Amino acid sequence: MKKLFAILFACFVAGAAFAQEAPDVLVQRVTDDVLEIIRKDKDIQNGDTHKVIELVDKKVLPHFNFPHMTALALGKDWRKASPQQQQQLTAEFKTLLVRTYANALTGYKNQKVVYKPSKMAPTDTDVLVRTEVLQPGSKPVQLDYSLEKQDSGWKVYDVVVAGISLVTNYRDQFSQEVRNGGIDGLIATIAAKNKSTETNQKK
Repeated sequence: MKKLFAILFACFVAGAAFAQEAPDVLVQRVTDDVLEIIRKDKDIQNGDTHKVIELVDKKVLPHFNFPHMTALALGKDWRKASPQQQQQLTAEFKTLLVRTYANALTGYKNQKVVYKPSKMAPTDTDVLVRTEVLQPGSKPVQLDYSLEKQDSGWKVYDVVVAGISLVTNYRDQFSQEVRNGGIDGLIATIAAKNKSTETNQKK
């Protein structure tokens, strides 16, 4: 599943020129372009996680609404956090996702993405783009993107892989951490995980 989540990050390496494209068009155009780059990049194929992180930081992050994603992941506990804590949580959650999927992206091989027909009105500001990932030797996996329209263009705020929401998948874990150590305890836990992941990637 981590490899599938990694593909979602690859799907939004788009330039500013495409910012106002329809969300389904954006997903298809950028996915095809980026996966082609990954297929040809020997460093990524050989497991160069740092190169993938640089790619994600530079090209992908502008197309995700991490504050919204973090708020969804925390659920009702988001309201318990101060503005400063919310900022810290967003930064740590972003790092957690980026490092996890950058690492998984190095394992990308020959998956193929099929794009499902989308129905949306010109006035829609919140849409779901459906795709399917075909994996050699395995069953296809549904990969759906929730996007919201902002002044700067369409932003991803959730992804559902095989029926499992990316952001709400963390909710039970985060809720338990808040019960045990409060908001600061959750921040410390995510930060420690990020540090451990960074250390392992340097080995």
